[in-house]
Amino acid sequence: MTQDSSSAQSRTVSVDDTGVRRRLADGSEEAVTWAGLSSVMVRVIPDGPWNEDVFFMLVGTDGKGTAVPSGDPAADALIERLQALPGFDNEKFIEAMTTDADQAYVVWESGQN
Repeated sequence: MTQDSSSAQSRTVSVDDTGVRRRLADGSEEAVTWAGLSSVMVRVIPDGPWNEDVFFMLVGTDGKGTAVPSGDPAADALIERLQALPGFDNEKFIEAMTTDADQAYVVWESGQN
């Protein structure tokens, strides 16, 4: 789940009833299922406004997951699904989306509803 290397550039991101899958430019994939989702963070890095600076970090119970750039075409569908999670912290989400602080904001954790 790195956003630094050129090989980590997204080719496609899909959001569906099963979960989120991100295919990377190098052909590898990152994925997390809704059933296996354990936490969601919004990671803000000081690279904006010309570079991607906000990422949705989805972590599964197995410790694996994916990072979806907020500028990805699938981000709106992802946000809609995330905000429907029981106990999703919309106030913290808004704070994360309106800051330029170099910080990670936990906006949802399983069992926290």
